[in-house]
Amino acid sequence: MSFRLLIVEDSPELLEAASDFFREEGAGLWDVVTASDGNDALAKVNSGSFDLMILDIMLPGASGFDICKAARQISDCPIIFLTALGSENNILKGYEAGCDDYVVKPFSLRHLYAKSLALLKRAKKSGGDILRCGQISLNKKTMLVTVKGRETAINAREYFLLVYLLENKGSVLTRQSILEHVWSDDLDVSDRVVDNTIRRLRESLGSASSQIKTVIGRGYRLTEE
Repeated sequence: MSFRLLIVEDSPELLEAASDFFREEGAGLWDVVTASDGNDALAKVNSGSFDLMILDIMLPGASGFDICKAARQISDCPIIFLTALGSENNILKGYEAGCDDYVVKPFSLRHLYAKSLALLKRAKKSGGDILRCGQISLNKKTMLVTVKGRETAINAREYFLLVYLLENKGSVLTRQSILEHVWSDDLDVSDRVVDNTIRRLRESLGSASSQIKTVIGRGYRLTEE
């Protein structure tokens, strides 16, 4: 199992050094995605989910503050600012934007790596009841469903269907398997019920509806975008 890490840094040398260090030190733990300007980073944040983000602040295009605020609209993954801006005002601004930690350059890669692991472990320990995929987030404890950070109302059957899709994101789920897992209390129903519930769920998810893909002749698959 690997965790998706986004590193945003406009210094090519530092970006390469940090990404190489995480890949080598983690030995397969990290799937590292990089961006060297703010606009590219925003596009990546909005098109996929990450388990951890390390953001510079002073960037071409959107700033690190902008990226952090955008990420907080759709995700609560740990975010670390890695920046030369070390004044108290900038540090406070970073935490106000939604970061979890703030590291001032110059810094130690080993120190950054240790902070990253600690934040990741804490997030995974506390987030075991949180299911995410792309714009969609579901809290199994509170049964709260959000799209881009905004609460979305769905009925009970749609909820359990979404849980099954999220728990198996990326996999093709046949109508029969959906019936067995979501309608286990009432197997005297047809495939059409699945299709109709998928249609209603898509309507409820709004902008995230396209994440539920129809696999012709097989069933449905939930994707990141």
